[in-house]
Amino acid sequence: MNKEFMNVIVADNDENTLIFFKNILKELKISIKVQCFSNGKDVMDYLSNEDAVVPEIVFINYKIPGKESMECLEEIESNSKFNNMVTAIFSDPIPENEVEDIFVKGAHIFMKKPECFDRLKKVLTEVITINWQYHTSGLNKDHFILKV
Repeated sequence: MNKEFMNVIVADNDENTLIFFKNILKELKISIKVQCFSNGKDVMDYLSNEDAVVPEIVFINYKIPGKESMECLEEIESNSKFNNMVTAIFSDPIPENEVEDIFVKGAHIFMKKPECFDRLKKVLTEVITINWQYHTSGLNKDHFILKV
């Protein structure tokens, strides 16, 4: 794992959300390389590629088209190649039982998508900072979960 920068993937079919994520991640003090995808199938096709750089964290919209987020989680969980990758699912408010299912399927983070840019910036900054601390300190992420 490279400790000079983080590789991050963001998957959402809303172009504005992708732009928000990219702009916020660009402003952080941590160097971040961001790749964006507009559907779940493209994310999993990329990650399944032998030459793909496995990111430190992947953010997937809960209601992403192409391949649903829960299917993506199942594929990620079943492949040991992704053992060191943190998976974050973000969404508009959803029922608590669906949030529980997200964690049961293997997500490390559930993030309720804030409605304004400043709140999104605050939440993303917290998630990235905590994740960066895990990577640089060598902490075990096997039992790492976060709900923000």
